[in-house]
Amino acid sequence: MNDTKSLPDLPDRLSGNPRSPHHVEDIFEHDIGIRLNGKERTDVEEYCISEGWVKVASTKALDRRGQPLMIKLKGTVEAFYS
Repeated sequence: MNDTKSLPDLPDRLSGNPRSPHHVEDIFEHDIGIRLNGKERTDVEEYCISEGWVKVASTKALDRRGQPLMIKLKGTVEAFYS
């Protein structure tokens, strides 16, 4: 089991996109898990615990820059080190 006391605290909002202001490079040196409504998700691009949402990439739709569109899913969000 990992020693989570030596790991940095997980922020309330975190994004996997390096261009986002909510991207924290130090956090991504470790494996992070996200649970939405009690189910573990592996496709989360961004989350906000206090507002209760996660963003996942659309499977087919792209924006004008060729990036996948994000779909916001709402519920109880839990972030943890795995």
